[in-house]
Amino acid sequence: MSPQYLSPGVYVEEVDRGARPIEGVGTAVAGFVGYAERGPVNRPTFVPNWTQFVDTFGGFVEGSYLAHAVYGYFHNGGGSCYVTRLPVEAGAGEAAPQAALALPSRAPAALETLRLEALEPGAPIEVEVAPAAEGAPEDQFTLILRRGSTEEVFENVSLSRARAARNVVQVVNQTSVLVRVVDLEVAGSLAERAPATGRYQLVPAETKALVVTEATPELFVGEAAARSGVSGLEAVDEITMVCAPDLMAAYEAGKLSEEQVKAVQLAMLAHCENMKDRFAILDPLPGLSPQEVKEWRMERAGHDSKYGALYYPWIRVADPARGGEPTLMPPSGHLAGIYARSDTERGVHKAPANEVVRGAIGLATQITKSEQDILNPVGINCIRAFPGRGIRVWGARTLSSDASWRYVNVRRLFNFVEESIEEGTQWVVFEPNDVDLWERVKRDINAFLTRVWRDGALFGATAGEAFYVKCDEELNPVEVRDAGQLIIEIGLAPVKPAEFVIFRISQWAGSAAIAE
Repeated sequence: MSPQYLSPGVYVEEVDRGARPIEGVGTAVAGFVGYAERGPVNRPTFVPNWTQFVDTFGGFVEGSYLAHAVYGYFHNGGGSCYVTRLPVEAGAGEAAPQAALALPSRAPAALETLRLEALEPGAPIEVEVAPAAEGAPEDQFTLILRRGSTEEVFENVSLSRARAARNVVQVVNQTSVLVRVVDLEVAGSLAERAPATGRYQLVPAETKALVVTEATPELFVGEAAARSGVSGLEAVDEITMVCAPDLMAAYEAGKLSEEQVKAVQLAMLAHCENMKDRFAILDPLPGLSPQEVKEWRMERAGHDSKYGALYYPWIRVADPARGGEPTLMPPSGHLAGIYARSDTERGVHKAPANEVVRGAIGLATQITKSEQDILNPVGINCIRAFPGRGIRVWGARTLSSDASWRYVNVRRLFNFVEESIEEGTQWVVFEPNDVDLWERVKRDINAFLTRVWRDGALFGATAGEAFYVKCDEELNPVEVRDAGQLIIEIGLAPVKPAEFVIFRISQWAGSAAIAE
């Protein structure tokens, strides 16, 4: 209804008839479920980087692959992620703390004043307490930490908590990669409480171990309402990839059977299918040969879903929990990072394959071409080592038996388009359902899909060949409009990966032969 004008004059009205751009949603945020040294339990927790993960959940521990997977995710190009730490039953043996060193104070009684705890196992850490620079207050000192080629120097620190002071606990704990410092708060003046000058040695424990005494499929699957397990990731709309690396840790510990692993993986796939905006990256059972992993995938597991992919074999990485010794681990976390890297560098339409697995120093099994010939057709994506080209992902297939959804990038492209359109057209709800609305919706979706096509995600020499958008009276007759519905039909021609590159070469007599 037009406004009423009662007195002569010039009036200015704002009319909202412009385009409402549809913005592309994020495509590379991983959700991890597993065991950690510490941290919040059964609550998806935002983790923007590796340092934040260590601060919140601790470092690498034996008996868990979660830290390795998250580290591999960030190392391979992953951005932010969400982590759900599974509970450890009472008596499960939480991660053993590292050995600690207590420094004596300057006071005559030489009370213990500072406790230093090693962050990771490994070689001994040399600790030196030296005087502060000349002219500094007498309560200040310099703390020097050395391990191998790593040296950390913290000058003119003190136990003072005054705003202008360099508090040793704050300074060291914010930046050190070797130790964590705790103020034991002994009695005395600041000068007396300061650690005594000298050299000391901190010998870390050999390993940190996490012993899982009980694990069930229900623990991993969880409940959406309780924000627990895989189902709890439903509360975080940004997540686009789901990984559960410690499903294999529980299996190796003898706490889950093959059937129970299958049940959890089916629940991961079902979660992604129900959410329709995320993708499950699955790990195979450990120690399987190429023939055995084919049997596992086809006969024992039998997964069939366009919302998930399986990667084989396990990868070998350097394990800080064992002093850098090589160890095997499931590849899902590293693959999630590769998905993110490929999305950032090329776009979600690019298959996340023929990409180097950063941090992998070996494979559990060296796959040959003939072995991949039996694995690739059944949707097992191989990780292979190539001379001079490193360890690379050499497959891009989903677990679907439907040829239309054979490739990972096609499914993830549709996830991206569907989620972007859904979020970008919320303004349409409760608008008058007439021809004007139909045209405005078509205009906005056409503009968005044109950008997608220009980015190379859709096949076609023109936009008309790459997609179509239909919203008219044929789709929206009276009975549809009376039901309060608006139907828009969209067709896309996604770009498929060049999985098989074939050069047809033959002998040619040359141009002279043709001239004759």
